[in-house]
Amino acid sequence: MQTSEPGPTPRRLPRGRHALSRAEVERVHRDRLCGAMAQAMAEKGYVGTSVEDVLKRARVSRQSFYALFSSKLDCFMAAFDQAGLLLFLQLEAAMQGEADAAGEGTAQGEADAAGQGTAQGDAAERFERVFTAYLEALAAEPAYARLFLVEVFAAGPEAVRRRTRVQRDLAASLADLMGVTSDSGRFACEVVVAAVSSMVTPAVAAGDMEALRAIRAPVIEHVRLLLRSGVMDG
Repeated sequence: MQTSEPGPTPRRLPRGRHALSRAEVERVHRDRLCGAMAQAMAEKGYVGTSVEDVLKRARVSRQSFYALFSSKLDCFMAAFDQAGLLLFLQLEAAMQGEADAAGEGTAQGEADAAGQGTAQGDAAERFERVFTAYLEALAAEPAYARLFLVEVFAAGPEAVRRRTRVQRDLAASLADLMGVTSDSGRFACEVVVAAVSSMVTPAVAAGDMEALRAIRAPVIEHVRLLLRSGVMDG
C-alpha cells in the first residue's frame, strides 16, 4: 500500500527587500498556508492538526496567519476551496479538449448525427476522458485530495455543506458534458457522482493511488451500460 506524499510547497518569499506588493505577499502566504494545511492533515488528520503544525510547514509567522485567517477552520476552508479549484481546472482543461476535438470533427459529426449509437459512443468517450482527468488530478495532489474527500467530514457542518455544494456542481457539469437535459438523466448523473465519491474516498484515505486508478475501468463500463440503457439520455 502506498502512502500519501505531500504536494509541492508553494514558493517562499525572497529574503530581504523585495518588490512584491502587499497583496502579492498575502497571496503567497495564503498559498503556503493552504498547502501546509493539506500536508499537515495528510499526516495528522484534521483533529490532530494544530495551527502550530501549519505554521511550521508553511514557515509563516503566527501574526501573518491570523492576518489572513480567523482560525484553523477558516484556513481549512480556504485550503478546501483551493483543492476544489485545482480539481475544476483539471476538469475544465479536459472538457476544453473535448470541445476542441468536437470542433475538429464537425463534418464527421454532422454525417453521423442521425445515429443514436454514435451519440452514445461520443458521450461515453467524453466521460472516459474527463473521468480519467479527475482520477489523475486526485493522484497528482494526494494531500489536497485527502483534505477534499476525507478530512472535510471531520471539519464540521459548514465544511460538509460546502462539500455537498461542490458535489452538486460536479453532477451538473457531468450532465452538461453528457448532453443530459431530462430530470431523470440529471438525477442519474447525481447518482454517478455520489457513487464515484464513495468509491475514490477509501483509496485516497489509504494513500493507495493504484487502487484509485483501478476504479477507472469499472466505472467507465457502468456509465456505458447506463448510456446504452437510455438512463442517461438527454
